Amino acid sequence: MEITPAAVKEVQRMQSSRQKLNTYFRLRVKEGGCSGLYYVFELSETQQDGDHLHQLEGINVLIDQASLPYLEALRLDYAEDLMGGGFRFSNPQVATTCSCGLSFTVTR
Repeated sequence: MEITPAAVKEVQRMQSSRQKLNTYFRLRVKEGGCSGLYYVFELSETQQDGDHLHQLEGINVLIDQASLPYLEALRLDYAEDLMGGGFRFSNPQVATTCSCGLSFTVTR
């Protein structure tokens, strides 16, 4: 997994604005959406059993066991455009996305 400098900066901004500087950045894949899977991220104060801790560019990223296979080759970026800012997920395992772009299927 890779996290770009822009994504690191945004995670740090989120931690600072919520006054949660020492939190983990939890990243998951859940079932749902039009195509079957979607990404979820949040700031978490605790590590849970089965979590894998990845230290990427100064960010402590937690990934649960079920999500790990979907996120192995993920590249997480952050960009701003006319519609606002948001994280951009680039994942070579994704086969298709839904028309809204929020959910996906993978090749297995």
